[in-house]
Amino acid sequence: MIAGHTPMAALLASAVLGYLLGSIPFGVVITSQAGVGDLRKVGSGNIGATNVLRTGRRDLALMTLAGDAGKGAVAVLLAGAIFSPVAAAVAGGAAFLGHLFPAWLGFRGGKGVATFFGVMIAAAWPVGLAAGATWIAVAAAFRYSSLAALVAAALAPIFAGLMRGWGSPQFWLALGMAVLIFVRHRENLERLIEGKESRIGGGNKTS
Repeated sequence: MIAGHTPMAALLASAVLGYLLGSIPFGVVITSQAGVGDLRKVGSGNIGATNVLRTGRRDLALMTLAGDAGKGAVAVLLAGAIFSPVAAAVAGGAAFLGHLFPAWLGFRGGKGVATFFGVMIAAAWPVGLAAGATWIAVAAAFRYSSLAALVAAALAPIFAGLMRGWGSPQFWLALGMAVLIFVRHRENLERLIEGKESRIGGGNKTS
């Protein structure tokens, strides 16, 4: 591992690696290979595990969840092992962007929640576990998947600041992803405010 200052070339390589891994559309690939059809024409058209679940295939949804989380984690771990923690954060952020804006799908990707958790667990596992526990607690209490994701994302930078330092790469990584999660969930947020968001198991096709 390269200590101290990370060369720009290493950061660029980490960004490219992260984006390429993150842009793999596991939901689209898995459902297509399983004969389910084009996931982008199902439910909300989102490429994440939640929309895969609307096909009625829980096994495919779990595979998609694992793939989307795993690609973020792999990007972080590879860049961290080869270069530095800063490079790992860059790779994680790039993987997250790759999932949100995959070139292969016309830059129309998912909302990034699974990839967010994969990245955070690999970058700072106590932070990732704390965010995951937050998601579970909010989801169990209110039965809104989107609300659980938003609260977990909002608290992740605070967890990272407290556990790793307010100027750490993990803090900035968590903060950047949290902002984008809120942007990608703006319609869900509007429905939550209006009381129109469906609860977990409610069959909503717009989340």
